[in-house]
Amino acid sequence: MSRYSQVLSNKSGQYLLISSFPARLAYGMISLSIFFKVQQTTGSIAIAGLATGANGVAGATTAGLRGSIIDKFGMKIPLRSLTLVYALLILLFATGTTSSELVLFAAILGFFAPPINLTIRPLWKVTVPHNEIRTAYAIDTAVMNSVGIFGPLIATSVALSNSPELALYICSFLIFSGGALLSLSPQLKRWKPEKKTSNDLAIWRTPAMRLLMLEGVFIGLGWGAFDIAIPAFTILENVPQRTGIIFAIMAAGNVIGGLVAAMVSRRTSSLAAFKKLYLFWFIFSLPLVFTYPNWSMMIVTAAMSLMAGGLQVFYLEISEAVRPKGTAVAALGWLWTVEGTFTALGTALGGFISEHYSPRYCLALTTICVGIGYLVMRRGSGLLQAADRVPTEEEDTEAMEANLDINK
Repeated sequence: MSRYSQVLSNKSGQYLLISSFPARLAYGMISLSIFFKVQQTTGSIAIAGLATGANGVAGATTAGLRGSIIDKFGMKIPLRSLTLVYALLILLFATGTTSSELVLFAAILGFFAPPINLTIRPLWKVTVPHNEIRTAYAIDTAVMNSVGIFGPLIATSVALSNSPELALYICSFLIFSGGALLSLSPQLKRWKPEKKTSNDLAIWRTPAMRLLMLEGVFIGLGWGAFDIAIPAFTILENVPQRTGIIFAIMAAGNVIGGLVAAMVSRRTSSLAAFKKLYLFWFIFSLPLVFTYPNWSMMIVTAAMSLMAGGLQVFYLEISEAVRPKGTAVAALGWLWTVEGTFTALGTALGGFISEHYSPRYCLALTTICVGIGYLVMRRGSGLLQAADRVPTEEEDTEAMEANLDINK
């Protein structure tokens, strides 16, 4: 606890945490705000899923580009410019009245997502001493995951009790104020881009990375369908207010699962723990298709999220162990590009399936994709032998440094 108190008493560290929270909260709200805006405007769940998916595809496919811009120009210019443009584009999206406008505006919005998390994580290195970096990352991760609890709740409550436009106005204000405060951080002047030591293309030629990308195709597709099935299911059953509650329970489960995994990560093989948790993740997903948006879905998704939170920790340690040297950020960026793109495709497909057939088909697709993902990782585990050991302190810290949504 003394390490946590030391980081939290650091004035510069406090500024990072406080200034970044509004923008992170906006990111926690934006997907559901887009969904409810499109669904209420057009009356179509399919179009709402398409708009949300278009936003996700645009954000995922340009994640690497935003990272390259930071490497070339530093943080201040991209952060300030993208934050302003993104806030204005949210307001533009809120004015949309037709299906084509809303889908187009949602896609454009994704292209200009400001790199909040990409900015914050490197700044911790010039904010706290080296021996406090891991503690700072742990605190930062907890704060980042907390918005997964509050964001969906706020977006759902505001969109349903007032209007989705108000939820979008709040997102615009939060992203602009958070980005502006962060851009004024004195740490920005002290941070310098790292020199590149390898070609990013080497990532695609690494068998282990290709395996992780293949797994990301199925997990992205299944999880994208799931993300749209929940709000679609609650709307069809006239209980839309439960959407935020279910996602908040899942976010809390991810936080708890990640914290527990972090405590045991130094005492077990990353690969061995990952395979065990993956199996339980699949087993807990089996009853998902039979759930209803009530206590049954809350219990099943809570159990799944506990496993998913732990999986994330060990997945990052595996990727850190098998990635090519000199690709700490680029490797994760390419992995997210693949998974994020298929997540967006799953979201668009899930909207169509939910409206024209049933959200239960999307929930079944989630379980099927998790099962295929498990088989891919199980059969290809020989390519991941570099991760079949207890990670060193430095590798564990680097994995925690990479523990971010590089799309945002």
